Amino acid sequence: MSSLTSFSSTATLPIVPRGKFAVAAAIAKPTASNPSPPQPTTLLPLRKIPGDYGPPLLGPLRDRFAYFYTEGRDAYLRSRSNRHRSTVLRLNVPPGPPIAADPRVIALLDAASFPVLFDTDLVEKKDLFTGTFMPSVSLTGGYRTLSYLDPSEPNHAPLKKLLFHLLSSRHQHVIPEFRRTSAVMFDTLEAGISAKGSADFSAASDKAAFDFLCRSLLGTDPADTELGPDGPKIIMKWILFQLGPIMTLGLPNLVEDLLLHSVRLPPALVRKDYDRLAGFFRRAAGPVLDEAGRIGVSREEAVHNLVFSVCFNAFGGMNILLPSLVKWVGRAGARLHGRLAEEVRSVARSAGGGGLSMRSLESMPLVKSAVYECLRVEPPVPLQFGRAKRDFVLSSHDARYEVRAGELLFGYQPFATKDARVFGRAEEFVADRFVGEEGGRLLRHVVWSNGPETQAATVSNKQCAGKDFVVLVARMLLAELFLRYDSFDIEVGTSALGSSVKLTSLKRASF
Repeated sequence: MSSLTSFSSTATLPIVPRGKFAVAAAIAKPTASNPSPPQPTTLLPLRKIPGDYGPPLLGPLRDRFAYFYTEGRDAYLRSRSNRHRSTVLRLNVPPGPPIAADPRVIALLDAASFPVLFDTDLVEKKDLFTGTFMPSVSLTGGYRTLSYLDPSEPNHAPLKKLLFHLLSSRHQHVIPEFRRTSAVMFDTLEAGISAKGSADFSAASDKAAFDFLCRSLLGTDPADTELGPDGPKIIMKWILFQLGPIMTLGLPNLVEDLLLHSVRLPPALVRKDYDRLAGFFRRAAGPVLDEAGRIGVSREEAVHNLVFSVCFNAFGGMNILLPSLVKWVGRAGARLHGRLAEEVRSVARSAGGGGLSMRSLESMPLVKSAVYECLRVEPPVPLQFGRAKRDFVLSSHDARYEVRAGELLFGYQPFATKDARVFGRAEEFVADRFVGEEGGRLLRHVVWSNGPETQAATVSNKQCAGKDFVVLVARMLLAELFLRYDSFDIEVGTSALGSSVKLTSLKRASF
C-alpha cells in the first residue's frame, strides 16, 4: 500500500529500542553495484521540467485510461519519461476528475530525485497518503488518521508515540505468536496440496496475518470474539472503499472506470462492517487506549487510529508483502532454497532447541538480504506524494529543476529502487544483494518505508512507524518456511493489491 505506508505513516506499527526490532544501519559509499556516483548538484545543468498535462478534463481522462487500461502504470510512466528524456517530468495521475479535481503532478522516477519526498522541511504530507484525492473520513470514524497527518500537525507526534508504545509493550509476544500462527497456516497448506494438488497461499496468509496481529499486539484471538473469522474479509472490503479510485479489479474497462474511478463508493455501504472492527478494537485494546489518555489522545480517536494502523497499514501491507516474498523466493528456485534452508537450520541448531529468537534471526544474513531485496523489487507501497512547502531546486542524476511552492510531487518507488544507476542487475531479484559490507552500503537506497532503510522512524518524520516490525515478520516467514521445507513450487497470478500465489508442492525438510 509510504506505507498501501504505509506500511508507512504511510505505514503501520511502531519501532522500538535497539535490541528488540531495530535494523542495523550502514554508511553508504560508492560500490561496484553503484559505479557512477552522482555529480555534485552544483555542477548539474538547470533545466525546465518537461512534460504537459493536456487540455482540462480531456487530458486527465485520456491519461487515466492509459494508466489503467491501454498502457498500464509502468508503461505509462516509462513511455513519458523516455519521450521527454527525463526522470523528472510533469504528468497526470489518477483518479482525476470528478473525484480529484487536480491530477497534475511532478513525477520523480529515479533514485536521485525520489528522496526529496522524505524531507519534511521541503514537502508537506497533509492529506496525501493516497495522493491527489483523500477518502472520506466517514470511513475512519470521522477522524483524519495518522497516515494523513503532516508532522507539523499537533496530533502527529502523540499518535505516532502511541504506535511506538503498542509494539514496545507487546514485543515479547511477537515471535511466539508468529510461530504458532505460521504452524497452523503451513499445516493447512499441506492439507490443501494433498487434497487438491495446490493451495492458495495468499488466502491462507491473509487469515494468518490477521490472527497473528490480533494475538501478538492486542492479546486477543479474534476467533474468540463476535468478530469471528470475518476480519480479513471485512478489511479488504473496507480498503476497497478507500482505494477504489486508484485500483483496478479486472472488470470491463468502461464498467470499472464508471464504478471505481468516476465516483466514490458510498461509505454507508461499509459502515456496519467498519463498526464491527471498531467495536473489536474498543474491547481488545484496553491497555493501549489507557496509554492514549496519558499522552493526550482521546480514546475514540485512538480506537480509529489503531483500526487504521493494524488493519489498513499492517494487515494491508502483509497482504501484499508476504505473497510477494513467497513469489520472488519461489521463482528463484531450488538452489536459493537450499542456501536458505542451510542457513536457517544451521543457526537454529546453534541456538539450541531449533527455535527462533531475535538473536538467531539477526544471524541469518541471506534471509535478511532476501527480505530487503523483495522490498526493493516490489515495494508494498509504490506511490508517495508530497506538496512543496516553498520554492526549491530538485536534482536528478543528470539535471536540476525548479519546483514552486504548492506543486505536488509524485514518486514512483519501483523505478527509484530499480534504478540502474544505483543497482547492478536492477530488474532482477538477487537474493544476496545486501549481504556483507558492500551490500550494507546499498541499504540506504531501500526506501519502502517512506525513508531509507538505514534511518529510524521518529515522531518528526513520516517513515513507517513499524518498519522494523515489518522486516521482522518477513524474516520470520522465511525462517519458518525453511525450517520445515527444503523447497517449494508455486503458481503466480494477480490480485487487486499485488500478487496471488498458490503453492503446488512443499518438500519436507530432509536434513
